[in-house]
This record gives sequence, C-alpha cells and structure tokens, in this order.
Amino acid sequence: MSSEVTVSKEYDHRAIEAAANAHWKSGDVYRVDENAKDSNGKPKKKYYACSMLPYPSGKLHMGHVRNYTINDVMTRQLRMQGYNVLMPMGWDAFGMPAENAALNNNVPPAAWTYDNIAYMKKQMDAMGLAIDWSREVTTCKPEYYRWNQWLFLKMLEKGIAYRKTQVVNWDPIDQTVLANEQVIDGRGWRSGALVEKREIPGYYLNITSYAEELLSGLEGLGWPERVKLMQQNWIGKSFGVRFAFTHDIKDADGQLIQDGKMYVFTTRADTIMGVTFCAVAAEHPLATYAAKTNSALAAFIEKCKQGSVIEADLATQEKEGMPTGLKVKHPLTGEEVEVWVGNYVLMTYGDGAVMGVPAHDERDFAFALKYKIAIKQVMAIANQEFNATAWQDWYADKETVKAVNSGKYDGLGHADAVQAVAKDIAALGLGEMKTTYRLRDWGISRQRYWGTPIPIIHCESCGEVPVPEKDLPVVLPEDCVPDGSGNPLNKREDFLSCTCPSCGKPARRETDTMDTFVDSSWYFMRYTSPGANSMVDARNDYWMPMDQYIGGIEHAILHLLYARFWTKVMRDLGLVKFDEPFSNLLTQGMVLNDTYYIDEPNGRKTWVNPDDVAVETDDKGRPISAKHKATGQAVQIGGVEKMAKSKNNGIDPQSLIDQYGADTARLFTMFAAPPEQQLEWSSSGVEGASRFLRRLWVYGATHAATIQSAAPNLPAVLSDADQALRLEIHGVLKQANFDYQRKQYNTVVSATMKMLNALEQAKTVSPEVRRETFGILLRVLYPVVPHITFSLWNTAGYQTQLGDLLDAPWPEVDESALVQNEITLMIQVNGKLRGQVLVPVDADKATIESLALASESAQKAMAGAPAKKVIIVPGRLVNIVI
Repeated sequence: MSSEVTVSKEYDHRAIEAAANAHWKSGDVYRVDENAKDSNGKPKKKYYACSMLPYPSGKLHMGHVRNYTINDVMTRQLRMQGYNVLMPMGWDAFGMPAENAALNNNVPPAAWTYDNIAYMKKQMDAMGLAIDWSREVTTCKPEYYRWNQWLFLKMLEKGIAYRKTQVVNWDPIDQTVLANEQVIDGRGWRSGALVEKREIPGYYLNITSYAEELLSGLEGLGWPERVKLMQQNWIGKSFGVRFAFTHDIKDADGQLIQDGKMYVFTTRADTIMGVTFCAVAAEHPLATYAAKTNSALAAFIEKCKQGSVIEADLATQEKEGMPTGLKVKHPLTGEEVEVWVGNYVLMTYGDGAVMGVPAHDERDFAFALKYKIAIKQVMAIANQEFNATAWQDWYADKETVKAVNSGKYDGLGHADAVQAVAKDIAALGLGEMKTTYRLRDWGISRQRYWGTPIPIIHCESCGEVPVPEKDLPVVLPEDCVPDGSGNPLNKREDFLSCTCPSCGKPARRETDTMDTFVDSSWYFMRYTSPGANSMVDARNDYWMPMDQYIGGIEHAILHLLYARFWTKVMRDLGLVKFDEPFSNLLTQGMVLNDTYYIDEPNGRKTWVNPDDVAVETDDKGRPISAKHKATGQAVQIGGVEKMAKSKNNGIDPQSLIDQYGADTARLFTMFAAPPEQQLEWSSSGVEGASRFLRRLWVYGATHAATIQSAAPNLPAVLSDADQALRLEIHGVLKQANFDYQRKQYNTVVSATMKMLNALEQAKTVSPEVRRETFGILLRVLYPVVPHITFSLWNTAGYQTQLGDLLDAPWPEVDESALVQNEITLMIQVNGKLRGQVLVPVDADKATIESLALASESAQKAMAGAPAKKVIIVPGRLVNIVI
C-alpha cells in the first residue's frame, strides 16, 4: 500500500479519506463473525457496542455524527485490543414523519423512506464508520416486521396482549387518532380542529405485570443514575390504601352504580379525615349519570373530553371542575362528601376518582380556593401556623407531621396513621393496603397507515381471529399515498378483503398498525441473527446482552423501558436466556449552537442560521450585535440551544465533511467535550481540529522515509533525547489508556496533541525511537480519526511489521521508559521562584544542595550572598535562605 501513496506535505483530506474508505470496503473488513479466533486459535472475547438506530429523516445531523463517532471510537479501539466487536446499523423506518412527508409531497411513505436511507447510508460511509452492513435492519421491510406480528400472536396466546377500549386523541376532520405531540393547544396539528377524547377498541400489552421486575432489574445495570431514576419514577411504585366511598345512587335500571362503591387510591390515608370533596373523571359512571339531568354538566364533560390525555399536560393545565350534585359517604365518619367532575382526573388511571384533601395537597388546595370548597387541616407541625388562604410546602410534609382534628388518630405520625386508617377501613370491608404503579399497560394500536399491520382478522361470525402463523407476514401495501382523510388502508379493498381462517367466510383485516416503539424494542437482537428463519437464533446468545448501548437521554424512559419489557417477554417465551438487554448505557450530551432571530411585524420570530449571521464583538470577544450577512438587517442574538430545525441553528455534517473532511468532524466532536456532556459548537474549534490534522500530516510526511527505513528494534543504548521522548510518549500513553477505559475521548485527543508536540520538539532522536513513538501516536489517535492515521501508517511502512492498522496490536506502556535518571526541582530563593535544576533521581541531600547552589539561576538570585539555610522538599523544590 505504501508504494501507492505519494508522500506530499499537502493534507488532501478528500483523496486520503476516499482511498481509506475504498480499501476498507473492498476488503469487507467490518464483517463480523461469531467464530472469530485470535492469532493463537482461541476464540476472541465478544463486545457488542450499538448506537440507537436513527429515523431516516433525509440527512444526518450533528447529534448523529457525535453518537456514531463515539460508537466507532469504542469499536476500533476494542478491536485493536483483540475483541470481536459488533457495530451494526439499521433504520427506524416506520412512523408519523414519513406519513407527513408523503402528505406534503404526494408520494408514498415507502419511496420517501428508502430514498432517505440510501442518502444517509452514503453519509455514514463517508464518515468512515466501522459498520457491519451485512446485518442492516430496516423496520418497514416485511422480513423484519413479520416477527413483530409473530411475537404479538404469541403474546395474544399467553394473555400478555389483549383487546380493550382505549381513550385517545381524535381529530374529527382528519378522522384519525393523534399522538400526544400532535395536539397543540387542544387542536389537531394539521387540521386545527378541536381534538376530542374518544373511546375506541385497541390492543394492549400487559407491561404492568412486569412492573416489579422492571423496577428491581435497574439495580444491577451500568446505567447513569439519572436514567435509572427516570425509569423508577415512570414505573412509579406507590404504597397506599385503596378504599371506597359508599353511596346509594342507582342507574335507570334501579341498580346501584358500581355496586354502591366509588373507589379511590391514596398514599396519604393519614389525611383521610381532611376530605372535603371527591373528583371523578369525565368518563366516570357517576359523571355520566349526573350529566343526564344536568345540561351544563354534560357540556363541561364534553369540554373535558376534548382535552389532552397526556399526564404531563394535565399536571400543567388549569384545573377546572363542576359539581355533579351527587354525594358519597365518608367511609369512617359517614359524612356526606360532594362529588365533582375534574378535568385533571383520568379514567384510565386508577379508578378514575380521587379524594380531595385541600389542606394537604397543593393541587386540591388551589382547586378548593377557586371553587370555595372547605379546607380542613388534619396534619400539623409544632410551631407552624396553618393559613387556609396561602399554600405552604409543609402542608404536604410526611416526615414530621402529626395528625390533628382526626379523632382517634390525633397525635399519630404519617406511617402510624396510614396503618391505623387502613386497619379500620379493612375492618369495615371497604378497602385494604395496596401497592400500585404509575405504569400503565402499553397501548400499541395506532390508527395510522405507515406501521406494522396488526395480524388480526375481523369476522362477523367468529369475532377477532388471529392470522395463522403460516400466513405471516401480513404485508403492508407500500404504494398508498395518505391524503389527510384518515387511514388509507380503510380504502384498500385488496388489503381489507380476506377469508376468516376459522370459518372460511368473507372477513376484513384489522387496519390499525402497531406503535413504532414495537419496532425499536428488539431490533438490536435482529442484528445478531441476520437472515434467521426465526425471530432470533443461537447467534443472539453469543452477542447478547449488549455490552454498551449509546443514545440520547430523550429515550431514557419509553424506548428503554419497552425494550426491557420486550426482552423479558422473549425470555419467558423461551427465545432468549437473559433478563436485561443492555448491560451498560452511555447517554451522549446534546450538540448546542448559537441562535439568532429576526422579530417580524406579526410578532413571530424568523430564525436565522448562524452561518448567515455576522456578529460584532467587544474587546473581550463577547457578542454585542449581529446582522444578516446577505441583507444587512439587524438580527437578535438568542441563547445557546440544542441544534434543531425549529431554531435553524443546525450545522450540515455533509458541508463540514466536504470542507474539512470526516476526520476533522470526528476529531472536533470527540475533543470538544466528554461524551456525556453537552457539546457547544465552535467554528474556531473546527478550525483548530483541522490545523492539528494538517500538522500531523506534515510531521508524518516529513519523517516517513526515516521511519520506514528504521530498524524494527530500539538501539541498545539510548541517547538522552531518546529517553526524554520515550518518557513523554509512554507517560501520555498510560493516561490515554486509562481515558479509553473510562470513555473520556476528549482527554484521549488531548493526549495525542501532547504526543505530537513532543514529537515535533524532538529534533535529535534516533530513527528507531521516532518510529516507535510515532507508531504509538498513530494507534492511539486512529480510533478517533481513522482515515489520516491509516494513510500515515501505510506511508511510514508500519503495516510491514505490525499489519493493517485496523487490527494492529494496541500499544503497550513500557514501564522501563518511565524510569527517570534525572528529575527537575524548582529553585526558590527566600521563598521566591527563581529557576530550576536537574539532579540525579537518586541524588542524596548533599548532592542536591550542591547542585542547587551551583546553578546559574541560584547564583544570579543570591548575588554573592552566602546561604544561611537550604531547605529541600524531596522531589519538588529547593528553597535557599540568604
């Protein structure tokens, strides 16, 4: 290879990167084999490092570049250390963005998706990513989603999947269910119509039966603590009391509604004597009953049904309510308690009813003030005065409060009062202690086209009939073009029409498709078993659990939780042998950039890309004004925010690669910040990365001939310059190895910069030491910038002795090189630093004192005055007192 490379001092990143990528592609060097052996014929230790698969949106963004470079650095470095490393890639190809694009461009989502995949794949190849493309997964292809359908049918058999009515956001104009993020200010994102809550049938997965295992399984995972906490909070394990308020309210048939018991769950049973109202969801049977004779209440309930079903929205929206005119009985006092309908109560959570204790719940307090409901204090803290007109945080305290105004429970603390109340309610047969979870079963039915078809057939005679396994996959037509009038599958007779597998009569296919979280819940296992005639095969046992998963913090809850659940289901069905899919997790920080905008007359902001803005700074480099480069119009300076289309502050990776090269992009993203921290974009930082690579190239080109002709072994006798350079390089290597282990790639890059500085300053070292030390630098830097190091490796002839850089042995620290013959001590005169002196590492006190006093810096500072005292701090300094 070296004979093909022209040793020029001009760093031509295009030619260098094209040659390296062509070499790797022609050799299919990234294809991974489960049976890989080392040079001694022993099986290599496996390591599976995987980035979360991207949505094929059309082009890579800088977040992708950072994520995949982290993965690639890890993969290349571990491969050199002798591991059998798997780095696969795929496409989370189903979902709403493709439908939206199809709607806007009048093309099928499939065509848009496959075009985007082709372009993004080219970009990944240009980055030099060590991806085994033989394992590529595209979730919208039948050979993948057939296994979504297969496992769904298995879950249906086991009762893990089931059908029930669900409350959804419904757009009455577009005739479709909207995702939570498609509801903006209560209206459909596209039509602008007021969104309704509708109850429609759909399929659910019983994730709640795994709630305790999902919670306890977090303990042994090598995940960031904040991610574990986010999952713990989402699962939301609570200990409390579920009990009933009784009533004698009867329906039109004379039957007691819900058997005369309105159940609630509370973690604060100690405050039960402070209940002054109850609130039920708009869909609660008591609300429905009351609305039949109350038109105002019926209108309010309809308004509630138009609200969001998102819990986060409920927490922030204004709390509204209306009395039903109905009353229930307090289980312990027998007092009548008024029932309200509250817009903040969801029927799908718990029993769709809550007890209101305004004095000790901030939400209830605000609700009571708004509607002039009584506020009764039943918990107190010594020396704290309760004020029913202004909320104080201690009202909700559980740690130091004691019950008051609570009859027999007065004086009890939180825990004792809960136990006492629970005992009394249980004795009445009205409730019991219960552990509940915030987690709810996973509704996977989506009334959308571009997703995995749910393999169900609807028969008038037989009802819902599962598609037989032999008929899988149920193939989604790829030529539909959504037009905004609902799911186009409902108009495709060739898809809808079928025969019932049970009775043979004409039937209709289910047109709902699966939530796209299904696709991403197990794709990482399909990577391990490409082409398998089963969901996974024995190769999955070799690779899984995954050693390192890499992705954004935004996926810390749902994706990771669903993937963990899906894995446990596969385990219980005998498909896998492990409990958790991801042993370790790295959540890379976001990529940030400056934002600029123009205030428009209509009050809106037009965001301007930073590349189109000229910024004026003060003498300290702080921005003071900005204007549009093309128009000269004044531009407002915004803050530093995550790169996003909405703020027009993204950087196109392709333009960066075209201008500077993939290695510069990779180097900057690794050097600018540790992987877990936010990375702030810096054009000057990119320029700095490019300058460093040009220096590296010039050094390699300058010394290539010398290095190539050097003997493979070090000289028997090393000069002082040789020893000094080896001391520096091996010392930095030791730190770099440690930083690789802890995945602090920014300090790895810093280490290579130190190495290059040392090499550039070493003018008189032997060719053999130059060969050794430059070879260390190239190998340490190679995982970060593989193209330039690959070229320089071959140019200098290292491949002849050490083989292709891809599998070259990782450099080992020579501990003997770290043994110093001399050390530098600082010289102080009367406590002031005056210079330094070299002394033998084993010099005694008298020798150090003699060398220090004789040094030029000491003589100059002493100016002929005698030394009254010499103080030696071993290994650090000599202080001469005159």
